[in-house]
Amino acid sequence: MKKSANPPIAQERDFSEVLKLIQAGRFQAYRSINVVMIETYWSVGAYLSRKVAEAGWGKGVVKELSSWLLQKAPDIKGYSAQNLWRMKQLFELYHANPKLSALLRELSWTNHCMIMAQCKTLEEKEFYVQAAAKARWSSRELENQIKRAVFERTALASQKLSPAVRELPQDVSGVFKDSYLIDFINLPEPYLEKDLQEALLKNLCRFLLELGDGFTFVGEKVRLQVGNTDFEIDLLFYHRDLRCLVAFELKTGKFEPEHLGQISFYLEALDRDHKRPHENPSIGVLLCRNKDDEVVEYALSRTLSPALVAEYEHKLIPKSLLKQKMHEWTQLIEAGNTEEEAGDEQ
Repeated sequence: MKKSANPPIAQERDFSEVLKLIQAGRFQAYRSINVVMIETYWSVGAYLSRKVAEAGWGKGVVKELSSWLLQKAPDIKGYSAQNLWRMKQLFELYHANPKLSALLRELSWTNHCMIMAQCKTLEEKEFYVQAAAKARWSSRELENQIKRAVFERTALASQKLSPAVRELPQDVSGVFKDSYLIDFINLPEPYLEKDLQEALLKNLCRFLLELGDGFTFVGEKVRLQVGNTDFEIDLLFYHRDLRCLVAFELKTGKFEPEHLGQISFYLEALDRDHKRPHENPSIGVLLCRNKDDEVVEYALSRTLSPALVAEYEHKLIPKSLLKQKMHEWTQLIEAGNTEEEAGDEQ
């Protein structure tokens, strides 16, 4: 009689442990191979960069080199003229940043090529190298993040941090976004805050991906008791790197300055009654349907509460519009600084 392929439950657990060991070993083997390959590409790129600078090598010589390598070592793949030129580009992009160049081996060559091809500025390239290495994005995930303009939305939020947030013991730059893309929910207009909350909870995994690496979900409608009155935080998260609680308050309308009073109160209650001794001060995010950046800047400039104001979008925002917003915000801040300097001179 043929034995069943399904072992007893106890053996199933033991066999699963063996499978985990095999899969972990395969991952380490792949990672080791990738590290050696990227280090080789880096060395080849450094050599080509030097030859271009010192001996005047151009694309024609590199093409001849590719043909020669194919003839001499036909079993070695990946050294087309285009790929050789990309290796040179990789070295020249990052060699001046030793801290960043150490991360390069954490990414696959496909991811490197995607970043070099699709990202325009060095700042954007460095952002995706760091983010992809930290979160271990696959090529598909990386492509999706670039398409969703994560760099632009994160850079905008980092520009707009209030004085209270900048003075926190934890560095929050690069963690939050100026706008959050929730194109995975489908709500008929008009809808209430509770409808938005329920939709986000139904799509919690996708919302966590949109929030970014480091966020873990704590709870919904988290109760805060102050005196004899109960209050509720819409969504509460914990950020592992920042080591603090992050409260999200949802607003289906436009940001209003009085919203800051509510989130400030919640953060005070969290820090007094829920924050643990080893944790950093809590941070609040007002997630609104839309906002006027100048109103937000005025409202946050004097608040002592570590809060951020972001808006949510149901559709992908064009990168050109986000870049325009970054430019406009820079001009707004520069104009404000000029007025302050003129006032000091008087």
